Amino acid sequence: MPSLFDGASARIEAALEHIEISEDVAQRLAQPDSALKVSVPLRRDDGRLTVYSGYRVRYDSTLGPAKGGIRFHPDVNADEVSTLAFWMTMKCAVMGLPFGGGKGGVAVDPKELSPAELERLSRTYIDAIADFIGPDSDIPAPDVNTNPRVMGWMADQYRIIRRAHTPAVITGKPIEMGGSAGRTTATGDGAFHALATMMERWERQADGTTVAVQGFGNAGQRFAKLCANAGYTVVAVSDSSGGIHNAEGLDIESLIEAKNDKGSVTEAEGEALSNADLITMEVDVLAPAALESVITADNAEDVSAGVIVEIANGPIASEADATLIDNGVAVLPDILANAGGVTVSYFEWVQNRQAWYWDAETVARRLEDRMVGATRALADRAKDEHVDLRTAAYIMALEKIDRAAAAVGTTEFFRARQG
Repeated sequence: MPSLFDGASARIEAALEHIEISEDVAQRLAQPDSALKVSVPLRRDDGRLTVYSGYRVRYDSTLGPAKGGIRFHPDVNADEVSTLAFWMTMKCAVMGLPFGGGKGGVAVDPKELSPAELERLSRTYIDAIADFIGPDSDIPAPDVNTNPRVMGWMADQYRIIRRAHTPAVITGKPIEMGGSAGRTTATGDGAFHALATMMERWERQADGTTVAVQGFGNAGQRFAKLCANAGYTVVAVSDSSGGIHNAEGLDIESLIEAKNDKGSVTEAEGEALSNADLITMEVDVLAPAALESVITADNAEDVSAGVIVEIANGPIASEADATLIDNGVAVLPDILANAGGVTVSYFEWVQNRQAWYWDAETVARRLEDRMVGATRALADRAKDEHVDLRTAAYIMALEKIDRAAAAVGTTEFFRARQG
């Protein structure tokens, strides 16, 4: 079975069938700029010492400093973090952001930690990677199982280490510590704007369109709520405990309350179903919003949705792409569909550096403008190149990186000078 990174690299190969880029860029994108593995020792509340593995990868800096989240999850490993940093590189390029891609994480189940242990782990991780990050080199943000409070601890620890107030080192912070309005909902907002823009392009209406959301964290909740408010019928949602279904439409507010107060959507009213069943159920729009590779070569043929919105990073394994294309499934790729988070992180970074903060309406308007513009450009490129949306996204990203590399000189430039 190919590694996660091998699968991600296959998407570059598909794009390169339609464009040419410098050999310099191809070589640089074959591996990360730099990768760090650290030990993260944690003194537990009962006095025990537990040592976890931590990672931080800067994949490519052609367009600017690395940008990418930090996740706390038992399955975090070097291959996963490198792949996520690669995707962030492509995502920032597609969105026209002045960043390269980065990612980090700790192989830990945060549900097993007390609040005090979680704080110590967050600070110790920053102790280990402090020389690797910075507002001009690598800017972390929240990801799976991390949130504004965790980012606040990390930003505060960086302040202690540097003995300087440096809010732009980390984004996704609490508002009171220099966070941006709209950051918590940005990923769900961006995914909804991407879907709404494509629905307009396809001349389809929200009314009568059914939606299923796999994964009900912040992004999945926000996306489901926006869809319901816009007139879509959200018929199924799920989390790690399972899912529920109602063909007439679910009460999203009740689901959010059940998830946040009782820990699972299965505590709300509805017909029970499994995550696997949700992936293959007959709906118009499927939004995987949890972890990687939930749609693979094994179940791609059974996917019944006409549209997939990739709110998670890499929810479709590369070996499933061809099957979905052959079956006429339109995929809004993750490097566009979930780019709302990094876009508002960019806004936060800008605000931190200027010490000039925007209100929620300004953030929301600028995010919508970015997402709508990028989605329209992507749809136009896919039409012009006669390719699927994912391939078009990689074409756009690679061209952006290639132009930046050419501006400082590539093999082709130096050979021409010698000639």
